[in-house]
Amino acid sequence: MSEGDGTRIIHRRTPESAAMLANVKRAMAITARLNRLTFDDADEVRALFSQLVGREVDASFLLIPPFYTAGGDEIRVGRNVFINQNCTFYDLGGLDIADDVMIGPNVSIITTGHALDPSQRRTTIGKPIVIERNVWIAAGATIIGGVTVGENAVVAAGAVVTRNVPPNTLVGGNPARVIRPIGAG
Repeated sequence: MSEGDGTRIIHRRTPESAAMLANVKRAMAITARLNRLTFDDADEVRALFSQLVGREVDASFLLIPPFYTAGGDEIRVGRNVFINQNCTFYDLGGLDIADDVMIGPNVSIITTGHALDPSQRRTTIGKPIVIERNVWIAAGATIIGGVTVGENAVVAAGAVVTRNVPPNTLVGGNPARVIRPIGAG
């Protein structure tokens, strides 16, 4: 089920939850193969990542394994995107990564969560994440569903992003807050 804001709600024991589980199994098989590769296997990494996301990624795309995802087919990446090692992308809600984005090691981009109400806790809720052009997400940052990271923004190491990041700003902390504007110096 989809909401008007792009939120996806998947209740357990439904055809949608069965399809989600099948997609998780597909993604785990592909990432197991991808994670046996090294930095020197860039063409093979791109080919497997393309298979994972269901569309060919640009030749400028670079990912250093290992990489983890719970689906992969809702990830879209632009040109000249770099993803460092040990990143986790849970993409059920949709994950759009624009051109010229750099993602540091150990970054978690999590579009999915669960209901707070204990009686609904097994319901999976996916909210989209958009990372706009020329963003740098530093090591160990976490970005939560429903967030847009604005163009040219920097997410500091270890930040936990729970709300939109304005363009041309540095954010950090938990929860992340604007530290200062950044210029096009």
